[in-house]
Amino acid sequence: MLHSRRTSMRIAKEDVDVKMAIPGAVIRQQTDFGDATGLGKFGAEYFSLSAGVDTTPLFQGLEGNLCQCPHWGFVLSGQITTTDADGTQETVNANDLFYWPPGHNVKVNADAEIIMFSPQHEHTHVINHMLEKIKG
Repeated sequence: MLHSRRTSMRIAKEDVDVKMAIPGAVIRQQTDFGDATGLGKFGAEYFSLSAGVDTTPLFQGLEGNLCQCPHWGFVLSGQITTTDADGTQETVNANDLFYWPPGHNVKVNADAEIIMFSPQHEHTHVINHMLEKIKG
């Protein structure tokens, strides 16, 4: 089932429509899963995250104290909850596709491995900001 809220969405693998199934291949497709119009070049990212990681302090000083970069991704393992500016939360689990629009924080509920695709200019800005925060 597609869970859509005002700002983000997730969908479990088994809920993505099968478009083609032939011996040796199953193709699933979820259309209208975010909009990348005007975002330029994308980066591909692999994150390994431990339970308890919370980006809230790392995002302090960014606009709205939130990550302002959209992300599209897949959860290989674990569980992560995002919180948007109005406090709405959404949890993604292993085998979920996700779209996180600009304006979110992340909390890792269980050790997680995720693959993300993000506009590289915007996400590099966020990553550099976090690096400065951990330097103190």
